[in-house]
Amino acid sequence: MTSFSKRIRPYVDAELAAASDAERTGNSSAAFAHLERAHVLGQASTLHHVRVHWRMLIWGCRRRSVRECLGQVLRLAGAATKTAIGLVPAGNTGGSNVHPFKRMSIPPDLRLLIEEARSPQP
Repeated sequence: MTSFSKRIRPYVDAELAAASDAERTGNSSAAFAHLERAHVLGQASTLHHVRVHWRMLIWGCRRRSVRECLGQVLRLAGAATKTAIGLVPAGNTGGSNVHPFKRMSIPPDLRLLIEEARSPQP
């Protein structure tokens, strides 16, 4: 696991936990919003990128969304094979409602976390 992956993991995990909590309370839109935030945070790490798309696939299956499920299967394959070579568009939220290669702005709070995880540690 790369140093970035190790340092970003707590933030990705927090968003995934928030998504699970929102699902438990029946708030599927909030759950997906947390999955999108987890995607933005973890998309530079193959491990976390794949983990988030897997969770998005499960979310889509629970909603019986054929579009989301098919989109996530394709994105899972891309995350597993393209992340390590840097073929990820920064800020992309990862849902099937967004083109897989569209760059998007990164929310300021997430940008700070990503920069912190990328910076060399003493």
